Amino acid sequence: MPADLKQPRHIAIIMDGNGRWAQARSLPRVAGHKQGAEAARRVVRAASELGIEYLTLFGFSSENWSRPEGEIKELMNLLRYYLRGETAELHKNNARLRVIGDRSAFDQDIIDLIDHAEGLTQGNDGICVMIALNYGGRNEILSAVQKVADHAAVQGHSEDSASMFEQSLMTAGVPDPDLLIRTSGEQRISNFLLWQCAYSEFIFTDILWPDFDKAALESALQEFGARDRRFGGLSQSSLKN
Repeated sequence: MPADLKQPRHIAIIMDGNGRWAQARSLPRVAGHKQGAEAARRVVRAASELGIEYLTLFGFSSENWSRPEGEIKELMNLLRYYLRGETAELHKNNARLRVIGDRSAFDQDIIDLIDHAEGLTQGNDGICVMIALNYGGRNEILSAVQKVADHAAVQGHSEDSASMFEQSLMTAGVPDPDLLIRTSGEQRISNFLLWQCAYSEFIFTDILWPDFDKAALESALQEFGARDRRFGGLSQSSLKN
């Protein structure tokens, strides 16, 4: 990316299109999910090479439990495979892994794999890879509000409510996404990082997630870099007029 274009610190991605990728090739849906996991590996590596500090991937939503039981089983097996295979590689490359979402719904062996991956990589200072698993933005907000209310009830006085609210979110300590990318042509955020994406730039691409690669990421960065982020204010050109 040219040096004069802006670089996002934090990119969030809704990885969509695995099923359609498989269907277009007359393959079972699980084949699309496996290729989607390979795409995640590629994009984590590419983001690190491009100097991105934070990358958040929407891996499994709280609504995804409504999918067929067989598909859920395959997704859980794929999650196990990914955590077992990628944790050492992430650690080797100085990356941190952090999981957001309600992990209590997963089998204990998956929870143990998550805990191990987070513990092993927590001291690394390279790219921070956050994976949203059994995550829903509305539930996150409700949980944070409850924490703030409980704290206020105990303390008997109010503090900086906005700051405390943000510290009660699952993403506490992480800057809000500068850029949200969704693959597969869908144009909605599907209950993902609702609070955090208030001022994110959105890019929707027709590329199905299994086909997303470094070139696609670089293209998104080019588009992001050319945008004028206003955060509710006026553009630089407007201020000059």
